[in-house]
Amino acid sequence: HLVWQDDALLIIGWGTSVKIASLRVNPRGGANGSYMPGPVSSVNHVDIVASFQTNYYISGIAPFGDSLAILAYIRGEEDGEKDFSSTAPTRQGNAHRPEVRVVTWTNDELATDALPVQGFEHYKAKDYCLSHTPLSGSNFINGRWAAGDEPLYYVVSPKDTVIAKPRDTEDHINWLLEHGWYDKAVTEIELTHGRKELFEEVGSRYLEHLLAEKKYSEAAELCPKLLQGSASAWERWIIRFAQLRQLPILARYMPTEKPKLSDTLYELALVALALNPNYHKDFLSVVKNWPRSVYSVVPVLSEIEPQLRASLMTDDLKEALAELYLRTGQNEKAFSFFADLLKPGVFDFIERHNLHAAVREKVVQLMMLDSKRATSILIQQRDLITPADVVSQLLKAGDKCDLRYFLYLYLHALFEASPHAGRDFHDMQVELYADYDPKMLHPFLRSSQHYTLEKAHEICVKKGFLKEQAFILGRMGNTKQALAVIINDLGDMEEALEFASMQNDDDVWEELIRQSTQRPEMIGRLLEHTVGNLDPLHIVNVVPDGVEIPRLRDRLVKIITDYRTETSLRHGCNDILKTDIVNLLVKCYNEAGMLFISATRKRKHEVKEMIKRKPEPLAR
Repeated sequence: HLVWQDDALLIIGWGTSVKIASLRVNPRGGANGSYMPGPVSSVNHVDIVASFQTNYYISGIAPFGDSLAILAYIRGEEDGEKDFSSTAPTRQGNAHRPEVRVVTWTNDELATDALPVQGFEHYKAKDYCLSHTPLSGSNFINGRWAAGDEPLYYVVSPKDTVIAKPRDTEDHINWLLEHGWYDKAVTEIELTHGRKELFEEVGSRYLEHLLAEKKYSEAAELCPKLLQGSASAWERWIIRFAQLRQLPILARYMPTEKPKLSDTLYELALVALALNPNYHKDFLSVVKNWPRSVYSVVPVLSEIEPQLRASLMTDDLKEALAELYLRTGQNEKAFSFFADLLKPGVFDFIERHNLHAAVREKVVQLMMLDSKRATSILIQQRDLITPADVVSQLLKAGDKCDLRYFLYLYLHALFEASPHAGRDFHDMQVELYADYDPKMLHPFLRSSQHYTLEKAHEICVKKGFLKEQAFILGRMGNTKQALAVIINDLGDMEEALEFASMQNDDDVWEELIRQSTQRPEMIGRLLEHTVGNLDPLHIVNVVPDGVEIPRLRDRLVKIITDYRTETSLRHGCNDILKTDIVNLLVKCYNEAGMLFISATRKRKHEVKEMIKRKPEPLAR
């Protein structure tokens, strides 16, 4: 079988062998590159550019674009050594169907079709013939023929003639679909700009295939490409996904314009997202990104709220719901979620919408977000949010936060604003000051009357707060032990003197002197503070004999000097006082005399006026 593919390529098929020959024409050259004269000016050469063997007899061969179309006669077992060129029919009647095979120049099989030929069982290889038109010049580019230029192939047998042609685009697409290559079928339609109806049909079959394979994510991702701008197609597939309970996967791919779908479809998708914790991130995304005009918020919230449970709550869901509540003017509900999310702008949100009453249930969250601003609001609104409410919530917070520190901040601010407002928690406040602000403990102990003395004393002993211990002991009436703490442990004479002055009891002073005389250093320091109720001479007299007092001479000199200074000041003050008394008495006397003269003159004037008046007649 000899077939020309073009002017330079000859296809040869013989028996089970295929060869492709290339013809070259070389000009005959002479010396110095000149052509030699003569009747023959060229030499023809033939090169075998491809060759391969087949496992079947070749009944016909033809070019098929860049490949080969071969009419194959499949050899049976009885044909092994027989002459394949014989035309005598087989007696056994067991020959195979002839096949048209499309192969490459290297015998890679591209396609195979068995032909329905009548009487094929009795035919031999030479009973078939393959021809094609056009014989050459077919416009074959990029693996395709130009429209109307496809070749025709004629398979001739003793009883039948079969006409074949290359598959067109739709044939190829159907073949791809039959083999389950849906993605390639879609690509083929896009490349060839196939009919819209065909694209929709293939897209529908592709999506059904993916859903049947439970490849829901892949199907959802392909929907924008396959459904494009068809609103009816989108509606149909949204309902299909919803029936399979897979609508949350599709929701983020739903278009909001070109086409804009029914409000109900968007609302259905939002509800499906909200009720599935795995898709709360997508729920938040679509709430923020979808135009508000494509759905109504109220029906969405009405569907979601009855089905909300604590187990469903995630941060993304809370933020999305807060956005929806804001759009419907439900600011308190929005605030509740913003507080749970610890949004930095929640304090401005409270002020902007006057939501101070709503703070009552979100004390812990606000303290965690900004304890300073939260404390300020709680103190300002203590009539709405009682100290008991605040303390109760903070105590229940557990491991969520440093609740003791927050309690300290709140109770400290409350005490400064209203010392008696948190009196029920002053025992707690003693312990909190001991832990977080020891310098405030002593002023608090002095100011408050609502803590338990025994408990406060126990805390101070445990923490080693000596000054506070002495104060509490004094308030408990145990002045001797209080002075012992101040003198022996604290070693602060100024504090001891202040303590004794506050008690306003001579016995306390005696106890102070008694305990001080047991320590020489304290005696000296006591002598330095001989003021008020302390008599230096009495102190010196009660000092035991033989006690060595450091710097006694200097301290005695200071006592005498201070005494003289004090005496001089007293005399001076006394003189000033006497002078002031005399001056004030003189002033008082002078002012009293002027008042008497003025009164006398006024009286004389009134008498003269009475004389001038005529007597009125008596009434009858």
